[in-house]
Amino acid sequence: MILLTFSVNFRKNLEQKNDKKISNSEKLFHCPVEATLSQIGGKYKMIILCHLIHDGTLRYHELQKYIPQATAKMLTQQLKELEHDGIIHRKVYPVVPPKTEYSLTERGKTLTDIIHSMRDWGRKYMAGSFEE
Repeated sequence: MILLTFSVNFRKNLEQKNDKKISNSEKLFHCPVEATLSQIGGKYKMIILCHLIHDGTLRYHELQKYIPQATAKMLTQQLKELEHDGIIHRKVYPVVPPKTEYSLTERGKTLTDIIHSMRDWGRKYMAGSFEE
């Protein structure tokens, strides 16, 4: 009876641990690029960061205007993940209609060189100026 109780409790604890979402700080990465992408990889995260680096603080509707292909649900999800990871700051004003602004944190500002390098590479790609 004691062994059965231990087995059932052990299994419940194991299932609870497996159901729990693991934060990035608990993950083991095999490559620094993988660690970076865990923070900034996402359908629209890089575009959001590019606009915040270039334009500074932006309101939600401005980001929607800059990224029209993003659904409201997807944009909100990407912003929440960036905020959760400490890359952007979300400031909500207690007014009607609601006013929410997004800006880079100090941690987010450290991504500026990466975003600029990607922008420069994209410009070359768009101009067809790569030598083969």
